[in-house]
Amino acid sequence: MLNGLWLGFFIVAAVSALMQWLVGGNAGIFAAMVESIFAMAKLSVEVMVLLFGTLTLWLGFLRIAERAGIVDWLAKALGPLFLRLMPEVPPGHPAIGLITLNFAANGLGLDNAATPIGLKAMRALQDLNPSPTIASNAQILFLVLNASSLTLLPVTIFMYRAQQGAPDPTLVFLPILLATSCSTLVGLLSVALMQRLRLWDPVVLAYLIPGALALGGFMALLATLSATALAGLSSILGNLTLFGLIILFLVVGALRKVKVYEAFVEGAKEGFDVAKGLLPYLVAMLCAVGVLRASGALDFGLDGIRHLVQWAGWDTRFVDALPTAMVKPFSGSAARAMLIETMKTSGVDSFPALVAATIQGSTETTFYVLAVYFGAVGIQRARHAVGCALLAELAGVLGAIGVCYWFFG
Repeated sequence: MLNGLWLGFFIVAAVSALMQWLVGGNAGIFAAMVESIFAMAKLSVEVMVLLFGTLTLWLGFLRIAERAGIVDWLAKALGPLFLRLMPEVPPGHPAIGLITLNFAANGLGLDNAATPIGLKAMRALQDLNPSPTIASNAQILFLVLNASSLTLLPVTIFMYRAQQGAPDPTLVFLPILLATSCSTLVGLLSVALMQRLRLWDPVVLAYLIPGALALGGFMALLATLSATALAGLSSILGNLTLFGLIILFLVVGALRKVKVYEAFVEGAKEGFDVAKGLLPYLVAMLCAVGVLRASGALDFGLDGIRHLVQWAGWDTRFVDALPTAMVKPFSGSAARAMLIETMKTSGVDSFPALVAATIQGSTETTFYVLAVYFGAVGIQRARHAVGCALLAELAGVLGAIGVCYWFFG
């Protein structure tokens, strides 16, 4: 899948460049494409320097949370809910703790750290699967919720914005929180409909209703604020939540007699190992996207969409953010490259860049997650997993666009 996508970027760029040379007489197009390749290779290394620090930092803190029993506590707290949503998983099964830890890593925006944990959770669920080649209901629900990208603290998005010089990297905190809530809610409801889950069960409602009321009340409060106030509140809450979690992990760890420094270093080493394997993929995708942009192919496609949007009488500013949305279901690295390229081209705090950052933080690489998670355990028949995951993805994209017009429009 990624092979075809990456090769397609170069083929489309080559065809576009030939057309510009032969038809438009633009002989300098090839020099621009070669220059773009080297520029994006340099940018990849600059991004990786900050990515090393981010993953190392947060996997270190996650290890403290794990040693302090915070993850186990979350597993026990969510146990009654999972018992209703995944009735085939016995209470206290290791899969529940792994699923909780996976959601925690996703919630912190550490998608690269969440993947190995998610694979362990999928293998644990596979041990309970009576049909090894057919996805079980529990596996489908876990995958769709994973693919819906419930992100409470998108630290990697903050990192990319900081690397591109954003005065306030956490500006998109609230938009991502609201958009990811849309994708997760749609993902849960679609799976519940297909699996006939009893969401009206008193225990399930005891979990869902307070959360829905809190989110609804929060959105009602936000509706009373101006765009300037919304941006300011997003910044304050983003930074407060980020630092608050760090203090929580450290204090609880210290109270539970965890050697917090040693635990942090152990987790940080894992973060370093995860990060160092990402550079080849980042170079590959950023260079491919740079060539696509330099060839004029990307601008040509976006101009076509822009004309259709204008014809419909809608605002067109979101169109420049669509490349991130288009490639996100297929490749996280390609979407990441599109986001960075949009921030570099349009400006880190431009409306398209803010929309692209919100889309990146509230959606997931659906086909990649399906291929990796199901492929790791030999699942051949995904049943309704694909449809539910794509529906959640669409909800996240539309939610991101709508929320950004609300906050920044």
